Amino acid sequence: MGGVSATANPVANSSGSVTNQAIQVLQGPYITNTYGDGIQCQGATMNLTPYVTRTGTWQDPYEAWFNDPVYNMADNNDDNIPDSPGEILYYVPTRTGQKSTQNINIGLSMTISIPLDKKAMQQCKESVALHNEYRTQVIANKRLDFEIARLKNCGQMKKEGIVFHPNSPYYSVCADVMLINPPGVVGEHNHSISSKEVDLSIGDID
Repeated sequence: MGGVSATANPVANSSGSVTNQAIQVLQGPYITNTYGDGIQCQGATMNLTPYVTRTGTWQDPYEAWFNDPVYNMADNNDDNIPDSPGEILYYVPTRTGQKSTQNINIGLSMTISIPLDKKAMQQCKESVALHNEYRTQVIANKRLDFEIARLKNCGQMKKEGIVFHPNSPYYSVCADVMLINPPGVVGEHNHSISSKEVDLSIGDID
């Protein structure tokens, strides 16, 4: 009587896939405000980075349906053997179950950068305030110089009898300049004359 031998040969199969996606956020430089004369101040900066990622998986060749054959299994003589083995009677359309997978990720990343040296920022703001006051005063001085030069030139022209025509587009340049008591002209004035009573009576003649 022969023996029976059996060898255990376990097999374990595993499969898997890992997809790593990363969003890189790049910090931009600080916002720098320039005010002239070399004054530059940097402020806090907020960076907003919208992103959209999409992944897709599919199988090639993609077949949504396949024809499943139906064989002739008739055994008319009951001998447990098909009378027409391998004969295909018809096909049944069957879904394959294949699917494409789509993943869409939409998000927004944000970073805020704030300068840490508050003292330097405060000094820079003070410098900006002083610089703006200085510029304002310079503009006021320039405006005063312009008005005085306009008054002087317009007055000189009026003394010489040279004026813009009223219909000239430049008539308004000297329109508000007044010439008072020009040379050789006596201005309007009033004199008060006091009256004094004189006794004209004739005395008695002896």
